[in-house]
Amino acid sequence: MKKRKIELAVISDVHLGTPSSRTQELRNYLNSIQPKTLILNGDILDTWNENPEYFPNAHLKVIRKILSMASKGTKVIYITGNHDERLRRFSTSFKGNLKITDKLVLKLDGKKAWFFHGDIFDISTKNSKWIAKIGDAGYYALQLLNRLNSWVLKKLEKPPYSLSDKLKKGISSNIKTIENFEKTVTELAIDNGYSYVICGHTHLPKKEVFFTNKGKCTYLNSGDWVENLTALEYTFKRWKIYRYSHDKLIPFFVDEELKSKSIHELVASLYMSIPATQKIKEKTTKKESLLS
Repeated sequence: MKKRKIELAVISDVHLGTPSSRTQELRNYLNSIQPKTLILNGDILDTWNENPEYFPNAHLKVIRKILSMASKGTKVIYITGNHDERLRRFSTSFKGNLKITDKLVLKLDGKKAWFFHGDIFDISTKNSKWIAKIGDAGYYALQLLNRLNSWVLKKLEKPPYSLSDKLKKGISSNIKTIENFEKTVTELAIDNGYSYVICGHTHLPKKEVFFTNKGKCTYLNSGDWVENLTALEYTFKRWKIYRYSHDKLIPFFVDEELKSKSIHELVASLYMSIPATQKIKEKTTKKESLLS
């Protein structure tokens, strides 16, 4: 089967190590793509699982597949989340094409994209923005607060706090919490000059542009591989939410956005993706053929 070549793929909230993880569908998806970069945006592993011995072979196959992609040239960046927070001790670690970090900023076609899982805003999405604005120190302060909160809840024999878990209860106030979360992260992204902010954590796949008096930012959420079976894909200078139940293995370009593009726009997009060295080589070849 021919793989779809894409610039960037983002998955999150796979929760390997729990019975709810949809590993077969995820492997089908990963087998269908050939991304230059694969971002694992948190909660890929689940260390909150009550049964630490539960880790079937199907879950190991997902890890092997990801490592195989890295060995074949895909740059794999693992961003830690709250369910896999034990990996944060290895943040900034590199091994070949594999990197572990807590957050990431990339430049995509001249625009800055901010990637992080999202759990640092669990303590209080209304009041945590000013802490995060301090910069790296504030960001890690929020992480420590959440770790302390998880430790206290564990001592009280209560489940750890998670936006996605609260949302599943379907209470309207929890919907408001999610809205506060999205508003907080986009405002912070705009303040820092980011064009995109890409999260996981809530398990809600989403793509929406937010505006403030300082500018605008596109909020993106990769959803999960427990219920929604979604990912984010970036290519042709645009973002798309991939939905397994709808798209399955359909080629990336078969969607309404590209159907509406003219042939000239498509050719221009494709030409922009060709490396500059190749363009120079093509021009030189044309000149040589004219002179001969």
